[in-house]
Amino acid sequence: MKKEMSAIEAKYEAQKIAFGPMFFQSVIALRDLGILDFINSHRKGVSIDTIVEKLDVSEYGVHLLIEAAEVLGVVEVVADKVKITKTGFFLLKDEMTRINVNFMNDVCYLGAKSMTESIKKGKPEGLKVLGDWPTIYEGLSILPEPAKKSWFDFDHYYSDGAFPEALKIVFKNRPKTIFDIGGNTGKWSFACCAHDPDVRIKILDLPVQLKVAKQNATEKGLLERIDFHAIDLLNTEQKIPQGADVIWMSQFLDCFSKEEIVQILKNAWQAASPETTLYILEPFFDNQNFPAAQYSLVATSLYFTIMANGNSKMYSIKVMKELVAQAGFEVVNTYPLIGDSYHSVLECRKTIEA
Repeated sequence: MKKEMSAIEAKYEAQKIAFGPMFFQSVIALRDLGILDFINSHRKGVSIDTIVEKLDVSEYGVHLLIEAAEVLGVVEVVADKVKITKTGFFLLKDEMTRINVNFMNDVCYLGAKSMTESIKKGKPEGLKVLGDWPTIYEGLSILPEPAKKSWFDFDHYYSDGAFPEALKIVFKNRPKTIFDIGGNTGKWSFACCAHDPDVRIKILDLPVQLKVAKQNATEKGLLERIDFHAIDLLNTEQKIPQGADVIWMSQFLDCFSKEEIVQILKNAWQAASPETTLYILEPFFDNQNFPAAQYSLVATSLYFTIMANGNSKMYSIKVMKELVAQAGFEVVNTYPLIGDSYHSVLECRKTIEA
């Protein structure tokens, strides 16, 4: 049975929330000023005087940040020596943590204050700190740095790890033509071309994204095998063309509301033949092995609210299957947490009239 939290403990947890933004930025400063890395290089500990002497940071600044880091459990101070903790090590060296920190700091932090207005209006009111677009997707290729790099690092990290196993699933029946819906920079399409020398790909996305994908395909010499189809899937007049053996959606549907997801899937339904297979790759927040993964995915939903489009989120696997059914597809196979990833694949077939 879970121990009931005391009033004192609850009050402490509340203060963590109250001062959370300040402590987050203190860790950014520790990292960017080189203090955390310097402490990590001295495994037996290092004095604050040595940190001040070796780094171009004032004694005041070092003391301030070390005190914050000690409260957070990022460092510990023993006998006047500062040592990095396991938490500090992960903040400094763990790839997932580094990518998440950069994404929050460079993409989301300044816009987060617009959370209330974003929820009230159903629009990403925080996005204006990066640019003047209705959603972040129109501006991805021209985001200011470092937001652009941090956004793509985040997106690719949470999809690329799933690709090796996903390729085995998608190519088990040797499809000849794959439609990559919301193909973004083209990474999945390029992986398909490398996996099967005979497959043909059509990337469907917004024109601004296709420009980037086409440039990348040109550099890789893949223009003879990859076609490009400009489409705004929120426009009901624009239809996905027919002719695909496989329709692939990778970390795509979480960019839309439930109503929009059904609309997009119905568009896929009209394009699909009875032999077409629809694959949906998503990191479902209720289908994770570790608390850190679920925590990160729920936080990502908040990013969608304030920065991306104001109405989408990370979904549970149960909800996604319900939306698939509403659009006239049946989930015929579920591949949970494939490979070394946080993703599951839903394999779907067209069934009833949508």
